[in-house]
Amino acid sequence: MLPDLAVLPDLAAVLVTLAAAGMIAFVKGAFGGGFALIGIPLMSLAMDPLTAGVVLAPLFLTMDLFGLRYWSPSTWSRQDASWLVPGVLAGTLLGTVLLGVLPEPAVAILVGGIALIFTGLWLRGGRRTGHRGFSAPGALLSGLGCGTTSMVAHAGGPPLAMYMLPRDLPTRLYAGTTSIVFTAANLFKLVPWMLVAPPGASELILMAAAVPVIPLALWLGHRLHGRMDARRLYAICYALVALAAVKLLWDGITGLG
Repeated sequence: MLPDLAVLPDLAAVLVTLAAAGMIAFVKGAFGGGFALIGIPLMSLAMDPLTAGVVLAPLFLTMDLFGLRYWSPSTWSRQDASWLVPGVLAGTLLGTVLLGVLPEPAVAILVGGIALIFTGLWLRGGRRTGHRGFSAPGALLSGLGCGTTSMVAHAGGPPLAMYMLPRDLPTRLYAGTTSIVFTAANLFKLVPWMLVAPPGASELILMAAAVPVIPLALWLGHRLHGRMDARRLYAICYALVALAAVKLLWDGITGLG
């Protein structure tokens, strides 16, 4: 029997999914936290943001499970993670409520706006902001912001970085801690995303196509960990995010009209 061609994703959807999964996994292998912020804006070039989000949700968890090979418990700051993770759980619940009540054009505007705001903050703030000691309330609040934006836009990195970067931890400890926090975030949001935007056959095909890219991109990123200029790589990623975010905002504004 011939396959039902109606359920097959188009070529543009396949290409942006592979590009997003490969880029995010590569950065995750290199720096622990990945660059999930680019996922929905990039994939929204070929699909609506809710579809992009539901395709990415299980792929992020897959990346985390592979990534634990490189970022073992010896690389975690348990003191920070023990407060960040509960905050992430609370933020995930808040983000789930937002996605459940907003219409699709409003989701596009929200995701695009978050992406542009975080791009601007990165351009303004750079990579380091001095040294700050451990703070339980600060970690909890950072986790709340991380969980909310991670659930809404797969963009939990900037709120987490605002707390973690000033901690001035050794590079490996920073990468390992962000990795386990994102593992928790992606585990928490998997089921809510499946309920908010249940995947069809086309989305399942996209997920399956992207899985083989993940371990290769993680391995390559980890191999090049010590040879890359992180700021230059992030500058390229944020430039792509900004372009895709502008399209999301346009689609959302015209959709509301």
